[in-house]
Amino acid sequence: MTHPALTHLAEEERLFRDSVLAFAKSQVAPKVGAMDHAGAIDTSLLAPLFELGVMGVEVPAEYGGAESSFMNAILAVEAMAEVDPSISVFIDVQNTLVNNCILRWGSAEQKQRYLPKMTREWVGSYALSEAGSGSDAFALATRGEQQGNEWVLNGRKLWITNAAESSLFIVFANVAPEQGYRGITAFLVERDSPGFSVGKKEDKLGIRASSTCELVLEDCRVPAANVLGEVGRGYKIAIETLNEGRIGIGAQMLGLAQGAFDFAMGYMAERKQFGKPIIEFQGMEFQYAQVATEIEAARLMVYNAARLKDAGQPFVKEAAMAKLFSSQVAERAASLCVEFLGGVGFTREYPVEKFFRDAKIGKIYEGTSNMQLGTIAKLLRTGASK
Repeated sequence: MTHPALTHLAEEERLFRDSVLAFAKSQVAPKVGAMDHAGAIDTSLLAPLFELGVMGVEVPAEYGGAESSFMNAILAVEAMAEVDPSISVFIDVQNTLVNNCILRWGSAEQKQRYLPKMTREWVGSYALSEAGSGSDAFALATRGEQQGNEWVLNGRKLWITNAAESSLFIVFANVAPEQGYRGITAFLVERDSPGFSVGKKEDKLGIRASSTCELVLEDCRVPAANVLGEVGRGYKIAIETLNEGRIGIGAQMLGLAQGAFDFAMGYMAERKQFGKPIIEFQGMEFQYAQVATEIEAARLMVYNAARLKDAGQPFVKEAAMAKLFSSQVAERAASLCVEFLGGVGFTREYPVEKFFRDAKIGKIYEGTSNMQLGTIAKLLRTGASK
C-alpha cells in the first residue's frame, strides 16, 4: 500500500524505505512471534541489519556508513516498526542517539576508533536513566572521579535499551555534584571495561525482543580519552541528543500504527458478517477513516520534524509534538485494531495484540507525554513573549 504522505518523499528516500520494509517483511516477520515469546532479539538478524546499512545511516562513508540523511534514518525506523517495533527501536537508538552523539560531540580520534565498528558490528546504548532519575534526568546519582589518566565511575543505570547486545555505552555521570547539572559528563564506556557489567534484564509488557537492562558500574575505569565532548558538558549532550531521539520514537509509533492498521484493514475486507465484508458497514467505516486520518497527520508531523532537523532549522517543539501525537495515535490505533478483529484480535495468533502491547511504551520512554507537553508549552510561552 502506498500511503499519501510517501508521495512527498524523494525517489531515493522512497527506494530506501521500501528496501527496509521488504527486509522487515522477509527476514524479520517470520521471527517476530518467537522473539516476543523469548523476550530477546534473534541474534541471526544482527549481521543482516548491519549489511542492510540501517545501523549507520548518517555515518560518513569514510567510517563505513551510508552517509545519508536523518530523514532516511527516520524512514528506516518507521518501516521496520510496521513489522516489529522491537527491531525498530533497536536501530533507532543506534542511529538517533548513539551514532549521532559520537558524530556531533566525538573527537576525531573517537570517531575513527568507534564509528567503523558501529557501522559494521557493534551495537550501542545510551545510558542516562537511573532509578531516581527518569523525567528529572539530571538528578543523577552515578559519580565520576578522575584518577590520573582515568576516570572511575560508580553507580547504576536503569532501563537501558539494547544493553544485552551492546558493545559501547554512552554513560552519563556527575563528576562535580556541587555544581549540579554542570558537573554532568558523558563517557564512552566499552562493554569489557574493568568494573562494568550488564545487570538485570527487564521482563516487559511490550517491545519484548528489545533488551532493557540495568548497568552496574563499580569502580569502572575509563580512559580520560573516552570523555565525550567536554567535562561538564554532558547535560547539553543529553538534552540535544534526546530532542533528535524523540523524532525517532515518533517514527516508531507511526510505523506501529500503520502496521496494525494495514493488517486490520486486510482482515476486515475478508471477514464477512450478515452477508458482506465488515469493512463495508458504516459503523466500521467511520472508525477506520478516523484512524487513517490520525495516522496520516502523525506521519506528516514526524516527517516535518525530520526535515527541519536536516535543514538545520529549529525543531525541538515539532519533535516534542510529533512524539506526543504519534504515541497517542499508536495507542488508539492499536487498541481499535484489536477491536476490529473481534475475538481473534485478542489472541496471540494475530499481530494486532502485540502491536497493542508494544504501543504503550511510546508515551513513556525518551520523555513522557507530560514532559513533551511541558516542552511544547514552554516554547509556546517563549514565542508569545517576543
